[in-house]
Amino acid sequence: MALKKLSLSLQFGAIKDAKRHRAVLPRHSVARWIRHALDSDAELTVRIVDAEEGQTLNHSYRQKDYATNVLTFDYTQAPLVTADLVLCAPVIAKEARENKKTLQAHYAHLLVHGTLHAQGWDHETSPQDAEAMEAREIEILASLGISNPYR
Repeated sequence: MALKKLSLSLQFGAIKDAKRHRAVLPRHSVARWIRHALDSDAELTVRIVDAEEGQTLNHSYRQKDYATNVLTFDYTQAPLVTADLVLCAPVIAKEARENKKTLQAHYAHLLVHGTLHAQGWDHETSPQDAEAMEAREIEILASLGISNPYR
C-alpha cells in the first residue's frame, strides 16, 4: 500500500528538556509514523507543548482541567485530512517512564492515535469502537517495528 501525501508542520513550544524531546522527534520519523496511519492525504500541524499550554487547551476545548497526552483538533476528513495534533511533553514523558516504554515509542503511539482521531476514529463512543481503534493502532505500530503499546 502506497503511503499518503503529508504536509507537516512540526512545532515545539517552550518545553523543559526540549533537547531530549527534539532528539526523539526528528521530522522524518514524525512524518513516517503519521503517514502509516493515514488513509487519505493530509495537512497536519504537530505541536509539542508544556503542561500549562496542554491544560489550557484541554480545559478550553474539552472542559477538562488537566494536561492530557494528546489532543486532536480535526477540521476536515475528506478529501484531505486537516488537523492539529497537540502533544504534552511532560505528560508523555511521565507516561513513558511509568509504563517502561521509550519516549520515542510512546510519542509514535500517540501520534498514530491522534492521526486516527483526525480521521474519525473514536474510542470513547463504545467498547467496540475502542477495541477497533486499539487493534488498528497495534497493527500500524507493528508495521513500524514498534511493539504493542497496550501490554
